Amino acid sequence: MERTVVRCAEGHVFSTSSFPMRHLTVDRIGPGRLLRCPRCARLRHAVPVGREER
Repeated sequence: MERTVVRCAEGHVFSTSSFPMRHLTVDRIGPGRLLRCPRCARLRHAVPVGREER
């Protein structure tokens, strides 16, 4: 399964395997997704991080 590096609304960067557009169990909000951040343990809006931002 492909991993995607994302940044949550609080600025935490982490990787997830549940980010693809085709995944139906992740809530969609604009270009990002609502995911549980492993750093703050809350549901946060997360967007993909470009390679130059890592």
